[in-house]
Amino acid sequence: MTTEQVPILGVTLAEFIPVAKRHGMSLFDAQTLYRGFHRRGEVQGGTFPEWISDARRPIKDRHVDGETVKFTMALDDGLETETVVIPMCHPDGTTTRTLCVSSQVGCAMGCRFCETAQMGLMRSLSAAEIVAQLHAARFMIGDAATGSPGYPIKNVVFMGMGEPMDNIDAVLAAIQVITDRNAYEVAPIHVTVSTVGRIAGIRRYGEFVSQTGFHRLNLAVSLNAPNDRIRSEIMPINRSEPIADLMAALLAFPKRVNAAICVEYVLIPGVNDAQEHCDEVCALLRPLRCSLNVIPYNPRRGSPWPAPEEPRVQEFVARAIANGQFCKRRGTKGRSAMAACGQLGNENIRARKFVDLGDKLGDKERVQIRVVGGQNAPEVT
Repeated sequence: MTTEQVPILGVTLAEFIPVAKRHGMSLFDAQTLYRGFHRRGEVQGGTFPEWISDARRPIKDRHVDGETVKFTMALDDGLETETVVIPMCHPDGTTTRTLCVSSQVGCAMGCRFCETAQMGLMRSLSAAEIVAQLHAARFMIGDAATGSPGYPIKNVVFMGMGEPMDNIDAVLAAIQVITDRNAYEVAPIHVTVSTVGRIAGIRRYGEFVSQTGFHRLNLAVSLNAPNDRIRSEIMPINRSEPIADLMAALLAFPKRVNAAICVEYVLIPGVNDAQEHCDEVCALLRPLRCSLNVIPYNPRRGSPWPAPEEPRVQEFVARAIANGQFCKRRGTKGRSAMAACGQLGNENIRARKFVDLGDKLGDKERVQIRVVGGQNAPEVT
């Protein structure tokens, strides 16, 4: 007889209690166990009852770049997920920490500038595996500066490995646990889901945001180009879901008090960084209540593009502001540890392998060949 199991990291207290009662646990004991685990990282008696499944996994690697920490968690199937703790310094001198979580192992979107895209999609994460990243950051990876077991995470952003809208059920379930007052108590206003522009996912997320208790959740969209021609070259998603359709979906997204959609723009030298590109982007965004977040490109492994020069970044931001567009420059953190925006991914675990077909094709570009079997597949020659 198979024992019913509940993934404690993937359910809210309201979902946990009925299962606990079926296994003979009192309401008080169920609340105590759940709150102690999520709030303080405690496991009563050292182990869970057999009807509770635990998605916590060992920390495989931990890399530090200044105050930015990237850690890797090993999964049961031999794959792994990468997560980043990012310090956020404020004008009053205080520092809070943002957790950048992954929603998938790899990504199917194929954005040319992104390290994760070079992996291809291995699989999506469960809600419990997503929440496990927050649990690890708070209670497992250790803060050497303070001697505490982890970091006091204030913000959670779904900007790590994967396209969240392609795993929307698990992402929404994870958000409910992350924001649960009996668990991690991250305020919805401090949670952001980022997408390359999956329109069906944006609509589904909008329906969720419309529910009581979730009105202040945030949406970020990776635009990265001023027009369809450039965007289709660097982001394959644009060929099936072009900018006009994306803008229509964003204009229909629920309006929230004191909240705007974050439009992300990775600035790539020689691709999308010209002054006329800035003017075009600002004209495109004028009907939309949004903030433009300019992100200096962080080169992936084997990137054909360098990072932009700082004066070029400042010129782009200044021109956007002159155009009347609210615009901020995102600070670069974690680049040397491959922990910055667009740099997450294990080059040894990938669904795509690179094959140099230059002699056969008459060019020197590296071509991605899909290999069934991922990391265990034979080499392609």
